[in-house]
Amino acid sequence: MTQNSLRVGIIGCGVIAKNHALAFQAHPQVHVVGVVDVDINRAQEFATQWNISQAYSDVEELLSSGIDAVTICTPHPTHEALVMQAAAAGVHVMCEKPLSTDYQATQRMVAACEEAGVLLSGMFQRRWWPAAQEIKAAVTKNPAILGHVQVALHRELSYYTKDAWRGSWDADGGGVLMNQAVHYIDLLLWLMGEVVEVNGRINSFKHAANIEVEDSAVATLTFASGAMATLNLTTSATPSLGASVHVTTDKGSSLTLLEWPEGAEARLITNGHDDEVDSLPAYPPGVFPNVDLRTINDQHIGFHTKQIANFVDAVLGEQELLVDGPEATKALRTLLAIYESHRTGQPVKLSDAPWPTVVTVPESVHI
Repeated sequence: MTQNSLRVGIIGCGVIAKNHALAFQAHPQVHVVGVVDVDINRAQEFATQWNISQAYSDVEELLSSGIDAVTICTPHPTHEALVMQAAAAGVHVMCEKPLSTDYQATQRMVAACEEAGVLLSGMFQRRWWPAAQEIKAAVTKNPAILGHVQVALHRELSYYTKDAWRGSWDADGGGVLMNQAVHYIDLLLWLMGEVVEVNGRINSFKHAANIEVEDSAVATLTFASGAMATLNLTTSATPSLGASVHVTTDKGSSLTLLEWPEGAEARLITNGHDDEVDSLPAYPPGVFPNVDLRTINDQHIGFHTKQIANFVDAVLGEQELLVDGPEATKALRTLLAIYESHRTGQPVKLSDAPWPTVVTVPESVHI
C-alpha cells in the first residue's frame, strides 16, 4: 500500500463479485489487481471481463502477490477460513454477508483481524440508501419505540437449484432469515439499537420438498431500550411485494423504508412530524415486481460503491469504518437467536449466545 493507493484482490467469481469489482474500481485510489476462484477458467474469464491483470486458482498466490485488501464473494461456509488466511497475511478484508452462519466463527474472525491489525467489514449496502440515512438521522433525534420488518419476496425453485449450496443447513446456513431478511434486520438494529430477547418461529411452505431451510419466519424482538419490533418474512410471496422497515418514534411519527420492487432504491414514506425527514422521490412507473437476481444485484452497485468507498478510506486512514467486524455480526446474532427460539419453542435472551446450530423446519404446508 502506498500513501494514496490500495491494491485489492477479489476472492470468488459468483454473481455478486461483479458488484464488488465495479465498486472497488470506481474508487480513484484503488487498483484491482487480482481475482481468484476454485475454477481457474471462471477466474480468467472474470479477469478479462473486468480488466483485472491476474487470475489465480490458489488463494495463497493472491495473498502473497502484494495486495493490501481482499473482498470475499464466496459461499457462506468458506468465509471463516478465507478471513483467517487474509488476516494471517496482514491483508484487510471486506466480506459479503453473512460473515459466517456460525456466531462463534464470527467472533474468531473478529479476534483474528484485531490481533493482526487489519480491518474487517461485512457488506450491508442498504445502510447507504438516502432514505435509510434520513430515517437514521430522524431516530437519532427522536428514538424509535416500535418497529416492524416486512419481507414478502418471491423465489422460484431455480434460485435454489442453480447453486448446489443453496437451501441446505450445512452450506446455506438458513433460508429467508439468513439470506434475505438479514439486510433488513441489520437496518432495524441500526435504527433501534441492541436486541436483548427474541421469540420466533420458522416454516417452509412453497419449496418444502426441495429445500431444508425455512422460506418463512415470524418473530418479536425486545430491545435494551424497552422498544419492541415484529418481523414477518417470506420468500413465498407471489408476486413479490418487496420489503419494508417501519419505525414509530417517541414523538409518534411513522417512518417507513420501502424497497419495491426488490433491488430498487428504497422510498421513504412518512406520517407525523414532517420536519424530521425530507421527502424523497417515488419509484418510476411501470416497474414489475418479480425481478431476477442479477437485475436486483445490478441495482445495488451504487450502494456497494458507497460502502466500499468507506472501507477503502478507512484502510487509508481517511474515515472511520462504519460497518466493522463487531457491527457486522449483530444481525446474524439476532437471527440465530430466532432459530434457537424456534428450536426450543421458548423466548431466547441474546446474552445466552452462542446456541446449537441444529435447526429443524416443521412439517410444512405446501402453497
